Amino acid sequence: MERRNFIKKTSVASATTFLAPTILPSGIFGKTTANKKINIGQIGCGRIARDHDMPGVMQYDNARLIAVCDVDSKRMNDAKILVETYYNKKLGSNKVVDVKMYGDYKELLENKDIDAVVISTPDHWHAQPAIEAALAGKDIYLQKPTSLTVEEGRVLSDIIQKKGTILQVGTQQRSMAQFRIAAELVRNGRIGKLHTVKVGLPGDPSGPEASKMPLPSNLNYDMWLGQTPLMDYTEIAVHPKEDYSRPGWLRIEQFGAG
Repeated sequence: MERRNFIKKTSVASATTFLAPTILPSGIFGKTTANKKINIGQIGCGRIARDHDMPGVMQYDNARLIAVCDVDSKRMNDAKILVETYYNKKLGSNKVVDVKMYGDYKELLENKDIDAVVISTPDHWHAQPAIEAALAGKDIYLQKPTSLTVEEGRVLSDIIQKKGTILQVGTQQRSMAQFRIAAELVRNGRIGKLHTVKVGLPGDPSGPEASKMPLPSNLNYDMWLGQTPLMDYTEIAVHPKEDYSRPGWLRIEQFGAG
């Protein structure tokens, strides 16, 4: 499939798949022949990755998820099962798909077979993996926000420009058809002179205070904290142990800007 056709198809798909990757990085297509599949590594295997980003990649025949990474080994193993089950069903019993697992994204980035990565980690773990992916020559689809701080974002921007890496941030409402149409209506004066804009934003309640809890054996909590200040582990501040419901880190400023 040619690059232009792929981008056209994925842009249309974005209108119905709200959070899935809308356009895979264009740089990949310059590195591959028309018949070579694009090998993707998934960094972060939580709710957004499972519900949107991984299915968004797997639906395309010219892309293949070949590796998953998470600091929670349970979630990583769940992702491996999800991807292998999908591909084995799609390709038939004569094809055996073996998805590699990595507990550290740095090891995933060392895999020379991977052309690009999808980063679906908590907000405080967006910029650093993206920076290192660019340095490793991988193109990037990065969930929003680009970074937790302005400084991180500037470093990432500088490296992307220096390396010539393709970075797409998952600001889906910028590319969805209905939002583009609304913007064009305003820009062309179709609704008259715009004098007032009202914006409504959803919010998460702060939630109850929680006492320190034992660390789960499947979670590398030090790695999960990353560059943020050390704090006692509580399930409500990280993510649910057993399911993929909305995680608590979204409510905590040092992880997700509150």
